[in-house]
Amino acid sequence: MSFEQIAWLPLCAGVTGVGLVLSFLLMRRRGAAAGLRAAAWSLLPVAAYLTGALPTLWQIGTAIGGFVTGLVFNPVVWAGVGVAGLSALLFLVSGFLRGRRLRAAASSGSSGSGASPAPVASAPAASGRRGAVTPGAPAAPGATAVTQPLPKRTPAPPPVSRAAGSKPAAKPAADDDFSDIEDILKRRGIG
Repeated sequence: MSFEQIAWLPLCAGVTGVGLVLSFLLMRRRGAAAGLRAAAWSLLPVAAYLTGALPTLWQIGTAIGGFVTGLVFNPVVWAGVGVAGLSALLFLVSGFLRGRRLRAAASSGSSGSGASPAPVASAPAASGRRGAVTPGAPAAPGATAVTQPLPKRTPAPPPVSRAAGSKPAAKPAADDDFSDIEDILKRRGIG
């Protein structure tokens, strides 16, 4: 069927009329917003007819249909899709084989290296202090592994209590972020 064989005005008017009736029913069921949205979509066929956009839309649809038909029923296209699938399969298999080879090399390297490195350990000092241990030092019998002494935690500042209705104290000038920015700009020579 060609473009000239279709009665576009009755077709567009009919689609718009059916859409407006459905949008009214939708508005009663789901609210005014849903109905107005459906009515807006329903007016588009008449707008396309009145603006003369239908021949362009017809040509676009014909071009898309021809492309899809040529794509679906073309054996050369399907041969290309098959070759692309084979390529993807080869990539997957090569990645699997490479990963297996790397895992085998890593496991043989760790098991074939001989003795494992000595654990870092130190004998407890008589005074009870724990210090940093020299790596590779032989461990004394009954010693426990100690790495580094834990840093001392500084206590948190006590909460500031304020009387009811009083304003919080102003931040010191040294803690002001804007003063830091001003210092940087002054060093760069920017006023």
